[in-house]
Amino acid sequence: MPLPEGMTYSGKRLLAVIVLMACWWIGEGTAIAVTALLPLILFPLLGIMSSKQVAPNYTNHFVFLFLGGFMIALAMEKWNFHKRLALWIIVLIGTGIKRIVLGFMIASAFLSMWISNTATTMMLLPVGMAVVRQVARQSTLNGRQDKTSEQQVVDSFGLVLMLGLAYSASIGGVGTLIGTAPNIVFAGFYKNLYPENPEISFVGWMTMAVPVVILFIPIVWFYLCK
Repeated sequence: MPLPEGMTYSGKRLLAVIVLMACWWIGEGTAIAVTALLPLILFPLLGIMSSKQVAPNYTNHFVFLFLGGFMIALAMEKWNFHKRLALWIIVLIGTGIKRIVLGFMIASAFLSMWISNTATTMMLLPVGMAVVRQVARQSTLNGRQDKTSEQQVVDSFGLVLMLGLAYSASIGGVGTLIGTAPNIVFAGFYKNLYPENPEISFVGWMTMAVPVVILFIPIVWFYLCK
């Protein structure tokens, strides 16, 4: 593949490092964290950047902010906060099928504001499926449907609930800087591109993003349950 005209030797070396890291990340030939440390070693060796220029990027305060999000996720998982929150919201909202979906979506969006979208979905998935099976089983015991209908309830209700969890986790991830990695990346790029402008603060981001979360959760819920 021809390289862009006018690209310097440093640029070519940088491109080679990017391709190497992409291959390692995709193939997972080594740990993802180890691959992320390659620029710290290769950039100075290849003359792309000095170690003094590279190292500060690994100690950026946004990195530690995201690390704090991972610690919050571990604490939530250890103490089953996600289960408590989901069940508490269901008790508060009600036990109708549409209300259960809304309750789980609110729980998913809230959790996703503080931990990753994928982790939120994976933590709430077994709780949601247990609720789906219990609703179907209870309907059968009450004589409202047979076993075939029970499976249909599991399939239809389960599909709506799982989609609701996934969508609301993505929506909730917008709510805070640590909700999802692209938020942190955007804040970092903004700081580098516009150093003269005020830095995006945690509270400032929430002021802009939380109303978006509050707006889109009921819209998606209505669309899924209509």
